[in-house]
Amino acid sequence: MFAFCCPSFAFPEAHGHWPGNLVDSPGRWYNFRCVPPVQSGSTRATSTCGHTPRKVPDMTKAAQQTIQEFMDSLAAKTSTPGGGGAAALTGAEAAALISMVVNFTLGRKKYADVEEEMQGYLARSEALRQELLDLIDADAEAFNAVSACYGMPKETEEQKAARTAAMQKALKGAAQVPYQVAERCLAILRMAEPVGAKGNPNVVSDAATAAYLGQAALLSAIANVSINLKYIKDEAFVQEWAAKRDDLVAQAKEAYAAALAACEQTLGVPL
Repeated sequence: MFAFCCPSFAFPEAHGHWPGNLVDSPGRWYNFRCVPPVQSGSTRATSTCGHTPRKVPDMTKAAQQTIQEFMDSLAAKTSTPGGGGAAALTGAEAAALISMVVNFTLGRKKYADVEEEMQGYLARSEALRQELLDLIDADAEAFNAVSACYGMPKETEEQKAARTAAMQKALKGAAQVPYQVAERCLAILRMAEPVGAKGNPNVVSDAATAAYLGQAALLSAIANVSINLKYIKDEAFVQEWAAKRDDLVAQAKEAYAAALAACEQTLGVPL
């Protein structure tokens, strides 16, 4: 990120506001002619030159950080972001690569027969990319909800019961968020097959990379599902979600193999 200074007003240094255009999130741009110092996340601010920006993004979100900032946070001695956030980010990268292959395919006469089909894949991959970026923050929030339970009082029996109930509720949420990550990664794997088979062969190696990343992200997310299920006392819940987990992993195994086979056929190299 960069900081800019102008004679008439200052841009908040920590948030890297741009004079002209500012990225709110992938694919969305907001025009700013003048941006006064405002709090991150604010939607109301008036500059000294009379222009009111439509939105100032919340820079606490993972998607608003630079790569270096997120990597530093990931490496730090803090619980979040952690493996769950890394899995969601990796899945988002896989979705972005699917979009890349499709974008290199669209609008070319050679691939006119699959134009409409590819448009559908692009819409889906872009939606998945944003959903997975949002899940980085959702994963951190789910972990923080569990962590907060450890600070609850446990002096009396009533307090202990309330603490246990809160912990169990939070653990269920912490198991469901990574499952949502895995679901979206499965959708990416399923797209990698047709995109790898019908997309522009010059970039199908990127579809193969999307499959590798999608599978890695999926299995990483599943590890977080499993560790949270281990501490949940509601047996019916555990059985339900363990069965869903196992079914998703089985589907992913098939989708991953099919994706690599399609890419291998197009590329003519072993994968």
